[in-house]
Amino acid sequence: MRTLQGFAASFAVAGLLSFGVGGGAAAAELKVISAGAVRGVIGGMIDDYARQSGHTFKFTVGSTGRLREIIASGEPADLIIASAPLMAELEATGRMTPGSRVDIGRIGLGVVIREGAVAPDVSTPDALRQALVNATSIAYTDPKLGGTSYVHLMKIAGTFGIADVVAGKGVHATGGNDAVAKVAAGEAELAIVLISEIHAKGAKLVAPLPEPLQLWTVYAAAIPASSAEPDHARALIAALTAPAMRPRWVAAGWEPAQ
Repeated sequence: MRTLQGFAASFAVAGLLSFGVGGGAAAAELKVISAGAVRGVIGGMIDDYARQSGHTFKFTVGSTGRLREIIASGEPADLIIASAPLMAELEATGRMTPGSRVDIGRIGLGVVIREGAVAPDVSTPDALRQALVNATSIAYTDPKLGGTSYVHLMKIAGTFGIADVVAGKGVHATGGNDAVAKVAAGEAELAIVLISEIHAKGAKLVAPLPEPLQLWTVYAAAIPASSAEPDHARALIAALTAPAMRPRWVAAGWEPAQ
């Protein structure tokens, strides 16, 4: 297994050889609007890239619904990383640079419980239904924020005929990462979130959703037409999707697009 230091070294080489890092290019601040599902996995990559390039990064992170509001407000951005449906909406408005979109990969949903808790059986749709019925509390993104995992959870609950039951057990969170944190803290028994959002110490993945109920969400990066640093943003996209980064995406539960 390759070490983190090995990944960093590979990243450095990719950055130096492919993107001219360290070649005298002026450092810049890049403003990135990113879905929470992606921010966790690219954190280390961005840190490595920043050290090699000298660039700094300002992140605005949120659920799909929140990102839609942020972007509509006109908040400046050099790069946007969002779910494919939201990216399609943005492209339709003409706000994105034509041809700049790159699909990063896809991620599925999984069931999260607290470390040490007895793992429920979620291997089949019927088993998942029973797990939701048995749970005393379920953490999910506040409905007002329109998170991907919340919308799908309620769709599943509706299919099972237990939407009111699930809603009655809700512990509202600001996003998937926060829902996982609430499970880790014992504020909720379980959560269904994007697997890439499981970072909180004290929480663990039970299993991905059973395939008949799984929701695979594709995420993409693109450059707004108003970007002040389009060239640097394009180099960053190339770095994040470079072959040397594939092991990091896979280790975080992603299926990379390339």
